[in-house]
Formats: sequence, C-alpha cells, structure tokens
Amino acid sequence: MRTTVIHVQNFNKTYRDTVAVNDLSFEVNPGEILGLVGPNGAGKTSTLRSVAGIIPPTSGTLTVAGHDIVSDAIAAKRKLAYVPDDPKLFDTLTIWEHLEFVAMAYRVADWRERGEALLHRFDLTAKRRTVAQELSRGMRQKVAICCAYLHDPQVIMFDEPHVGLDPRGIRTMKDSILERVQLGASVVVSSHLLELVEDMCTHLLILHKGKRIYFGSMSGARTAFTGVGGDASLEEIFFHATEGSAETAESGVS
Repeated sequence: MRTTVIHVQNFNKTYRDTVAVNDLSFEVNPGEILGLVGPNGAGKTSTLRSVAGIIPPTSGTLTVAGHDIVSDAIAAKRKLAYVPDDPKLFDTLTIWEHLEFVAMAYRVADWRERGEALLHRFDLTAKRRTVAQELSRGMRQKVAICCAYLHDPQVIMFDEPHVGLDPRGIRTMKDSILERVQLGASVVVSSHLLELVEDMCTHLLILHKGKRIYFGSMSGARTAFTGVGGDASLEEIFFHATEGSAETAESGVS
C-alpha cells in the first residue's frame, strides 16, 4: 500500500477580503506527477507556496511526507523542493556556490559529486564559476532546478518550469522529472503549457476561481465531464471545465 506524500485537506487561503483558494483537498502518492492547471488567478501559485511552507494557509491541513507544514515546518521542508516561476538567485554567488549553499542548508554530505553530475546534465559545467547576475533567464532556471534536486527530495514542485528554457533544456527538464518519479519521488507541475502537462502527468488537478473543478487520473478527466469525448485533448478538457459549460467533477480520484 502506497503512503501519501502530499496531503492537502480543506485548505483555504485568503488575502484580506479575497479568497484565493476555497476548501481544496487533494493528495499525491510516490511515483505520481500531478499536473496543476487553471486560468490566471485560479489559486495555483498560492497552493504551491502554501504546500512549500512559504506562505501560511488560512485554514486546513497540509502535510509533506507525514509532517505538517505549519507545526512541523523544518521536517517538512527537508523533504521537499520548490522551483518558482521566477527563481530568485543570489546575484553575486556563482553557480557552484549556489549548490554549496544548498548543500550546507540541507546538510548534504556527498554533494560535490552529485553537483557535478547535475551541472553536466543541464549543460552548466562550463558556467560553474559564473555569478548569477551574468546568467541568462534559462540558465537561472537550470540552476534553480539543480539546487532543487541536490538534496534528493521526496517532493518536488514546479511552477511554470519551462519558462526561459530552450527546446533542449525543456527535454532535459522533462527527462529529469520522469527519472525522479521512477525513483519514487512525488512531483507537482503547474503550467499553462497544457501539452507539457498532458505529456508528463499521471494525475490532474483543475482549479477555477479558487475551487477544485477536477481531481483524478489524467485518463479519468475524459469521462468526468459531460460533453467531452474519450479522445479529447487536455486543452479541450481545460476549456470545457473552466468556461462554465461543465459540471464540477468532485468524485475524487478517477
């Protein structure tokens, strides 16, 4: 029996009078990739940032690898990594110094060999002594991904991971995620690039105006909404689910 690694129950997030996320529940198991999609303002980033412990939930329960992200934050954060849509690096640190910093923070003993392999994988070896402020947007994204992988987290969450990457970089990123999942990691990918989500993800979470419209298997989404054919693309499902013509599919995992 698989143990749930990300567990979100009755999660709410409000900013003053604005409800960003409304009574959201979902879970991610080892070896699963959850695609998180929705229009702008649907609550995707608020969800990721709350699960990552960056912002506090207004209410609800969020656990990572059995650790509550509020009451047991340090233990939970040791098990996860979060790559935001616009990674903030230290301008005056080199790529290698970023890895060293992460290794110190997470107490990774064998980080050098692992770091070398990551830099080689993402074509950053020649730039290892370049400071962050001299890197292109795509290279900064690659550095953030390398830093996320360094401590071998059980949970990895990406917010628009393709931004700034060229086609080769996107393929490397996708392949690296699939390899992590094969080793038992749980991954959440939030993206407006629906083809990327459809190609990679085993499960799907659709948010609209802060509410869950669908949560279940990728294949189950094609039967969850009236009027969607069995061969419908994720793009067709997305627009059907978010443009008011579909009933909310709240039956749980399909």
